[in-house]
Amino acid sequence: MFMPYERSPAGVREIAARLVSASVRAVVYSEAGEPDVLRLVERPVPEPGPGEVRVAVHVSGVNPTDWKSRRGSSVGGGGLPFPEIVPNQDGAGVVDAIGSGVQGLSAGDRVWIWEAAWQRPDGTAQEHLVLPARQAVPLPGDASFDLGASLGIPALTAHRCLTVGHDGPRSLEPGALDGRTVLVAGGAGAVGHAAIQLARWAGARVLATVSGPEKSELAFAAGATETVDYRSESAAAQIRAAAPDGVDVIAEVAPAANAALDAAVAAANATIACYATEPGTPLGLSPGELMGRNIRYQFVLVYTVPSGAKDQAIADVSAAVRDGALPVGLDAGLPLHRFPLAATADAHRAVEAGAVGKVLIDVS
Repeated sequence: MFMPYERSPAGVREIAARLVSASVRAVVYSEAGEPDVLRLVERPVPEPGPGEVRVAVHVSGVNPTDWKSRRGSSVGGGGLPFPEIVPNQDGAGVVDAIGSGVQGLSAGDRVWIWEAAWQRPDGTAQEHLVLPARQAVPLPGDASFDLGASLGIPALTAHRCLTVGHDGPRSLEPGALDGRTVLVAGGAGAVGHAAIQLARWAGARVLATVSGPEKSELAFAAGATETVDYRSESAAAQIRAAAPDGVDVIAEVAPAANAALDAAVAAANATIACYATEPGTPLGLSPGELMGRNIRYQFVLVYTVPSGAKDQAIADVSAAVRDGALPVGLDAGLPLHRFPLAATADAHRAVEAGAVGKVLIDVS
């Protein structure tokens, strides 16, 4: 059960007092490799500098890019960029210290965290995290830390996929996708789940491809109106039967494997937004067929999305959270898998093995 954080001045002062001359637990790695390189250590309590906040992390979320970074094979490659790294981009917790110049946040505020470890050595797999205030976003009191830790990479990626079409929209809100049909490839994945929810919240009709009945149930729970097994020889015909004029936006997790299917079901002027790759598999396209319908391929990497678009995504995702449009858990189509901080290596193994749902680490 989610228990609200008591935001009282006395409670905040009590936490701060406990941190004086104390150390905090953190999971770190100093070499690339298997999950075994992760180790639990004690570190000094960090202090926020100008423009920064310190967050007492309650829950850390694990994404595929977290284990890829640990292996030294994430964006840019070239091994590890820092001598010691705390993994994990996403998380949620409570602000307990504020640096100078920070506005809009106060000690005791509940927040969700995005891209904590992007070009920084400090991710969310630690009890106390210092990061730029912009990357700690207010989390409503009725939204759990589990939900907050499940946003970040998945929700911001999904938002980008839904807002890169040549005829918009550039932001999401109820009604923004009225009259549009969205196809979400891999509707049972974390990004797919968020894409279904955001698209439905914005008014779209949402189809999802899945690999079997269990994942179909998850996609329906997230809000999909139709699901299709992408392995079926009649997958394209089934999608076309559900959307005779084709689909307007495709959020694509496997562009090479699904290239023929996407070309077969895309409407004129559709956008195929690809947010993942299949290593070693080339993307084969038929330019003439796509050109004739003015179909756009848009590649999406959440970390390098322009700052204005990122700010809009954060604002829109926050609005969806306030509207209750992004629930998590089995009933909402996103099973949660929990690990203690000391078992962060096992959490990484679960994500690397393709766990269906969201892997969370209970930090405090």
